[in-house]
Amino acid sequence: MFFSLCIFPLCSQRKRLALKASWSAALLDALGVEVEADLTHAVPGALLVANHISWIDIYVINSAMPAAFVSKEEVRRWPLIGWLAEKNDTVFLRRGSRGHAKVINSQVAEILDQGKHVAVFPEGTTTDGRSLLHFHAALIQPALAAGRPVLPMAISYWELDGRRSLAPRYDGDISIGQCTAAILGRKRLIARLVTTPLRGLNGEDRKQVAAEAREAIALAAGLPMASSQLEIPDGLPVVPPSDVLPTGSRSRAPASLA
Repeated sequence: MFFSLCIFPLCSQRKRLALKASWSAALLDALGVEVEADLTHAVPGALLVANHISWIDIYVINSAMPAAFVSKEEVRRWPLIGWLAEKNDTVFLRRGSRGHAKVINSQVAEILDQGKHVAVFPEGTTTDGRSLLHFHAALIQPALAAGRPVLPMAISYWELDGRRSLAPRYDGDISIGQCTAAILGRKRLIARLVTTPLRGLNGEDRKQVAAEAREAIALAAGLPMASSQLEIPDGLPVVPPSDVLPTGSRSRAPASLA
């Protein structure tokens, strides 16, 4: 894989998308995660808007619909993870900088205009997968400004017996190691990725599109919409507040993205 990542920037766009999908599928298979994807509403050049539960969400999406992801700037400096993100077409957002946000909006619009996908997690943080937080509408603006569709996508994780799984959760003080161990502790998990009808095609503003996307995802994933995260149930792994493993996804979105 290291060799493949080195030659990744030299490949054609079509080959890069195929490689990204195959790497993601291979990683998920190694973790014992099976993806069930309903791509009924998928179209080229759409902004993918999804709920956020785990660090593996990115690979679930990439296995079915390879995309560039919008991430906070700090991720670029993380050992290995930052390098991998940069090599995989990540768009890095400098938090709290409205000027930089305009540059990012232009970058996202350019990618979408090429018929490629860009994915965002508008909750701005991860949850335990049992509720859906407020969506930050500004993350949706680049697609609307470029006249590109918004594709809401619902992610949910399930045990083999049909129960919703908490194993992939990466919220609160759960570290990436503990999250991965919890996933590996299951014989097999099902990751369901469900697309819903396209939004933002009739001149709606970003707040309306964000609200509609949130409602569509909540319905598709069978989730209630909440204003805050649920408490961590007893028995799930936690780490002391002093844990310094970089996680990133648990950081709130910048205030400018409200």
